[in-house]
Amino acid sequence: MTADPTDLRTWLRGLPSFERDRLPPFDPEDAPADPADLFLTWLRDAVDVGSAAPHAMNLATADASGAVTARTLILKDLDARGWHFATGSHSPKAAALAQNPNAAMTSFWPALGRQVRLTGTVHDLGEEAGAADFLARPPGSRAAALVGRQSEPLAGRQEYWDAYAAALARVEADVDGVLVAPEWRVYALAPHTVEFWAATPDAGQIRLRYRRSADGPSADQAWTKGLIWP
Repeated sequence: MTADPTDLRTWLRGLPSFERDRLPPFDPEDAPADPADLFLTWLRDAVDVGSAAPHAMNLATADASGAVTARTLILKDLDARGWHFATGSHSPKAAALAQNPNAAMTSFWPALGRQVRLTGTVHDLGEEAGAADFLARPPGSRAAALVGRQSEPLAGRQEYWDAYAAALARVEADVDGVLVAPEWRVYALAPHTVEFWAATPDAGQIRLRYRRSADGPSADQAWTKGLIWP
């Protein structure tokens, strides 16, 4: 049956969003100079309240033609090079980034009424970083990466399970821990802007945006920040 659009619209508008009386405070006046520090504070807050997959982020990419795609992945690390994620170099996201390194990432923690949005440029961190990440993955995840062929047409589930079983057998036989998928890579998104969005108990919202400035002699001078209109 096809749902009546009018009823669907009413139903969607009636769904709850945030528990406003339980939202944590956020004073942008106390925000640190580096957005990475505030991001990690918010991430730890999400872990503390039991958010599911608090380190999950949405990555949006566009290829040379401008076609945009998005997917959810796991944040692997955060350092001076940017926000890290991993994938095979033949994956659709890697192919898009090879054509157009500009991308965006978003974290969303509904229990806290908080969102972080990043826009910037993505860089491949090289074979050594990719190998280290691959070997740190659980056996099942390594097997899935060895199967590869991400997003290619699949004739049936059994074909995948057969390929996965064969890859898992290779992983389990690798007693020296040297088997690495050569195409596995770690990428870092180096943000130009980082925006922190917080819902407030009065049904309002706060938006604090960091912009990367000309590199100064210290990290504190690398960013400018200010409020923007909701």
